[in-house]
Amino acid sequence: MANFATPMAEQMDTHIESLIFVAEQPIRKEEIKYNLENALQVTIDEDSIDEALNRLQEKYWDDTFAIEIVEVADGFQFVTKGAYHHIVGSYLKQLTKKRLSRVALETLAIVAYKQPVPRTEIEQIRGVNADYAIDKLLEKELIEIVGRSPGPGKPLLYATSGKFMDYFGLKSMEDLPQLKEFQVTGDEIGEPSALEEVVSSGQASEENAGSEESLPTDESE
Repeated sequence: MANFATPMAEQMDTHIESLIFVAEQPIRKEEIKYNLENALQVTIDEDSIDEALNRLQEKYWDDTFAIEIVEVADGFQFVTKGAYHHIVGSYLKQLTKKRLSRVALETLAIVAYKQPVPRTEIEQIRGVNADYAIDKLLEKELIEIVGRSPGPGKPLLYATSGKFMDYFGLKSMEDLPQLKEFQVTGDEIGEPSALEEVVSSGQASEENAGSEESLPTDESE
């Protein structure tokens, strides 16, 4: 393979720009390198890719662009700038039947902070049957099955997915707010409650948990 050199190096930015544009999910640097080398039959060093990505990010910082390139979930993606979120949000509401319900958000928060976690522990914390909420989150690809617990019955274990980080704009799970800092905002149903209270309440629930037969089903979406 030849080296990616001038004048080809001058096209590096546009080649990478095109890959980021067509990628449905944040595209990793390893994927960018592989596709460039495979398509162009050249050898490209990682420093060149880093430099090109920096130039592209600087390019889209200009106010003439409504979009920018950000690093999300260990990859790069085009996103709308904050100044245009209101107009984009108005459009997206037409495409989305419902936002995540409070039930789904509470379940997702438990998975995020306790992962990997079995369904029984989620139910002990929330006090209701979690089948419906888990199915919805799996359907939206915000959580995934990552294995089985070694405990009795070997129940399935759930964890957040790569799409979860993309959905909430997180670069890694370390970017999640600490429980002491985070408050769940209020909505149409009930009063605002601390996420810490939702998750930590599982300690008491686990001690007093009886059989699963008595758990009510919460299917409000």
